[in-house]
Amino acid sequence: MSGRRRLDWLGLTPEPERELPAAVAALRASARTERDELTAVERRRVERLVLHGSRHGWLRYLAEVTELVTTAAAGSVRADRAAALHAAEVVLDHHRMLIGLPGPGYDRTAQDRTALERAVLHLRTDPRTGNRR
Repeated sequence: MSGRRRLDWLGLTPEPERELPAAVAALRASARTERDELTAVERRRVERLVLHGSRHGWLRYLAEVTELVTTAAAGSVRADRAAALHAAEVVLDHHRMLIGLPGPGYDRTAQDRTALERAVLHLRTDPRTGNRR
């Protein structure tokens, strides 16, 4: 491979860069005003990753999002379940599409896909009734 930077990871889908900042901010925030500030921070972070980052850095960020989602799904923190579900679905879709790209990305995200699949099932279950949505 040449010394040129591989950019194929950028072409998968725009949903993560468009939708994750608000969902991640909702998972990190404890108050509505804090959420707005954190959304701006997350947008800048994602923008930097997309414009100047690498596939490895992007996958590291998505692993961090996965950790936030799985923590929320486990109920170990008081979290916005809707934001956690949305983030889980976006990252899970992204990770499933990695199968179409060259390189180890798909295999590297296998554990995260499994964790996200479990989280999605849990987050789609109403905690008050136990019924699926």
